[in-house]
Amino acid sequence: MTKSRAVAAARPVFAGWRIMRSDAGRLWATRERPFSPAVEEAGAHRTVDADDLVELCQVIAAQECIAEAAR
Repeated sequence: MTKSRAVAAARPVFAGWRIMRSDAGRLWATRERPFSPAVEEAGAHRTVDADDLVELCQVIAAQECIAEAAR
């Protein structure tokens, strides 16, 4: 699977997150809907980055866990 296909394949897994690749090859994801101020105060970040798709998926999951715990 090519890297661009891998990024496309991750989209359904993290619905609500937009995944992009920078010119330098780094992966970024931004949440389409902002977290509430309370969730942000709990430490969730709307935009995250990672070296590879596995790490990006872990970072996104961590943000959603922080959000769930803060709700």
